[in-house]
Amino acid sequence: MGSEPPGSPQVVEDGGEEDEEELSGGEEAEFRSSSGRGSLLTRRGITLRVLLKDGLVEPGDGVLAIHYLGKNFVGDLLNDGKIRWVETGQIFNSPSAWATHCKRLVNPAKKSGCGWASVRYRGQKLAQYKTTWLHKYQPSADMSMVSEEDDDEDEEEGKAVMQADEKNKNNKPGLHDVMVSRRADRERIPVRYCSLGTRDAARDPHTLVELSAFSAINRFQPFNVAVSSNVLLLMDFHCHLTTSEVVGYLGGRWDTNTQLLTVLRAFPCRTRLADRDTASAVEEEICQNLFMRGLSLVGWYHSHPRGPALPSLQDIDSQMDHQLRLQGSNNGFQPCLGIICGPYYHGNQGVASTITPFWVVPPPEQRPNDYGIPVAVEVTYVQDNFLTSDVLNEMMLLVDYYRTAPDLVQFNQYWCPETTMMDKIKGSLSCHAPKDQAYSQILEHVYSQLSNTQ
Repeated sequence: MGSEPPGSPQVVEDGGEEDEEELSGGEEAEFRSSSGRGSLLTRRGITLRVLLKDGLVEPGDGVLAIHYLGKNFVGDLLNDGKIRWVETGQIFNSPSAWATHCKRLVNPAKKSGCGWASVRYRGQKLAQYKTTWLHKYQPSADMSMVSEEDDDEDEEEGKAVMQADEKNKNNKPGLHDVMVSRRADRERIPVRYCSLGTRDAARDPHTLVELSAFSAINRFQPFNVAVSSNVLLLMDFHCHLTTSEVVGYLGGRWDTNTQLLTVLRAFPCRTRLADRDTASAVEEEICQNLFMRGLSLVGWYHSHPRGPALPSLQDIDSQMDHQLRLQGSNNGFQPCLGIICGPYYHGNQGVASTITPFWVVPPPEQRPNDYGIPVAVEVTYVQDNFLTSDVLNEMMLLVDYYRTAPDLVQFNQYWCPETTMMDKIKGSLSCHAPKDQAYSQILEHVYSQLSNTQ
């Protein structure tokens, strides 16, 4: 956690024109006492101190970052809302002051820093936290109050992307299109479960919720989980194929003696989420496949193609429904595992998809109208020796299903400046590689079929 710096480091107040947006502590307190939650807090009044006070951000070392024209700057968020630049120890009163200072080091002609659009807290733009604050405390506020800096910053970064695209257009077709879609892909800021309170019909069902640990709610994980690497490979492959959400089921076994849930097969649903006519037929086919293999339904998976692999409020309710359905009428306990895969989220570490196993703890009995509590599930991943014919067959069926889909990923385009979409999927799937290296030749055949879909 962030701590106050020792000694008396230099405090930098120059933030260009934007520095006037930051209120002093006294002004902020006076503004709060005079306006209260009932009236609108202006864009100028939402400071880092406000976000800290209301628990949307926390002080910490290295939690702030600026990426500008190829240069990276890291900062600590202090308890009083000030920023300490890690490299020099300088203290800045506002995001604008820090951003302006750093950007002028790279580009002396820079006049202002677009601080709230440039500075990221744990990977998310601070401007998004302003929006979250307004949604939470003043839902009637005009959202344009927090969008102005985003436009300026995106315009500047867009120029840099276009220049890079112009420079590399002969050997990197499609880079500009991908980078533009990346900038247009607005990130959803996850909220903490403790901030949700009682169910509210007006709340966006797509609101993402951070996972809790079992220990944080004074519980132990009531079961162990082992997942086959072939399950991860097929699931990850499915989630990479389309820019739309996909869903599938998980087959395996539940051992009541050892309390071990073993996930042995993934069953992708080759259907659209909104296509209810074909959904029942697809699910019936999956049930038959489970029965033929002597497996039970033990969970489900779905994708968040360009967002964090965290459950939404809708996902939490769906997971609760699945858990109750598997439990059955005899009240015998059988866990149902939920998995979210985030293939193209640019907050991921490297090319590997983020894969998040989760479970939902029912709300306390005295608060039946609360949302279920999403918790992270600890999983043991079991390395398979080889790629089975079942998995290969499912992959080819998926290629055929999405071949003519309008939302098929364009694999010759670029996910980031040095990585095509095809490179991205290959790199992510290599994380689940079987021990037998002959699998690579088999997968190359699958990749060649994907390339032929373009």
